[in-house]
Amino acid sequence: MLAAQRVQGAPQVHMSFITGVGLTPFGRHDGRSTLDLMSEAAAAALADAGLERADIDGVLCGYSTTMPHLMLATVFAEHFGLRPAYAHAIQVGGATGVAMAMLAHELVAAGTVRTILVVAGENRLTGQARDSAMQTLAQVGHPDFEVPLGPTIPAYYALLASRYMHQFSVGEADLAEFAVLMRRAAGDHPGAQFRDPVTVADVMASRPIATPLKLLDCCPVSDGGAAFIVSREATGDRRVRIRGCGQAHQHQHVSALADVSSTGAAAAFARARARSGVVAADIRYAAIYDSFTITLAMLLEELGLAARGEAAQRARAGHFDRDGALPLNTHGGLLSYGHCGCGGAMAHLVETQLQMTGRAGARQVRDASVALLHGDGGVLSSHVSLVLEQA
Repeated sequence: MLAAQRVQGAPQVHMSFITGVGLTPFGRHDGRSTLDLMSEAAAAALADAGLERADIDGVLCGYSTTMPHLMLATVFAEHFGLRPAYAHAIQVGGATGVAMAMLAHELVAAGTVRTILVVAGENRLTGQARDSAMQTLAQVGHPDFEVPLGPTIPAYYALLASRYMHQFSVGEADLAEFAVLMRRAAGDHPGAQFRDPVTVADVMASRPIATPLKLLDCCPVSDGGAAFIVSREATGDRRVRIRGCGQAHQHQHVSALADVSSTGAAAAFARARARSGVVAADIRYAAIYDSFTITLAMLLEELGLAARGEAAQRARAGHFDRDGALPLNTHGGLLSYGHCGCGGAMAHLVETQLQMTGRAGARQVRDASVALLHGDGGVLSSHVSLVLEQA
């Protein structure tokens, strides 16, 4: 029983269900376009939900850096054979997938549509040159104060890491624990880009990228696609309900971030808790954005899933393992399953739905009855929290 259900006056919960999920393997998909990868994931989600294309009356899709079309949602709808009553694409960086889940939930709750296909995909690994990709992503920086100095996305996060490590007395080997954890989780997922186990020593010995971050502290670049369907009513016995959502956007540029311990994650989760009636102690499974090891450390602590400076200690002690007190990113997360842009965080949602419906196979956890999904866009700039429950 949720703690909130024992309190009189708990907030009214709007109804929507994640009725189907689809996910491609992440990694190298030579010759596959953005639309190919989106279509594969979308077809899998439809089949999973037991729905036909004609059942879909809404489409939300993420952006693609390899196919930056101004009207990607309708381009995809045409390509996939849909004629939705509602469609558009969304851009909130890495938080886009979770933001689309929140919007789909609210559109369904408002009665605007009944069944929404949410889809993203990108051939980010094979569809563009490395330098081009780095230049595109680096534009999240301030155009006057940051971008002209030449930083990359890892460099922005390295600044956060340096400050966080100083403030909370955390070392590079502590951050490495998260790379080890995610690789261990990915070992049992056949679709993961990287499955071979690594040690803290391996992480520490990997090539420097932006001090203090090394190669294995950073997520890979991937090709892949992900999709899920949000419906007004459950379409079968797999009843995963979106219980509440929240967002926070306190800054865009890292030079405007005043406090690394308050980036907006806590505010987003607080809004999701207020709407869902769920408290942190109710969470049984966590799916947290992990573009870098520092991202995971900072988010876990700001969300209240670990004390300040202690997330790495908990990871080392097995707290976030599959059989631990709070299983985390059991598919391997961005750090090991891979990162194909907007579809990266959507893989977290797919894995969560599989865990909550008892379909995760060798990765299955004991209890995923209440889950927290949190996405981060930019340089910990945009935050979206989503609370899910078995219904």
